Amino acid sequence: MALDQEETRTCIICGQPKETGIHIVSEFICEACESEMVHTKVEDERYPFFIRQLRQIWVRFHA
Repeated sequence: MALDQEETRTCIICGQPKETGIHIVSEFICEACESEMVHTKVEDERYPFFIRQLRQIWVRFHA
């Protein structure tokens, strides 16, 4: 695979295959989810969902 081609990965937050995003440890977060998380306030009803999904990174890393 060429360096300028993106690899499709499954986002740990939305579960959808995406090409662009960030990698944290060995997990992938798509750009859309990253943006939504960054702009979500603690009081928002989706905040606990994001915390649960991100906790998977820690669990998988320490498994």
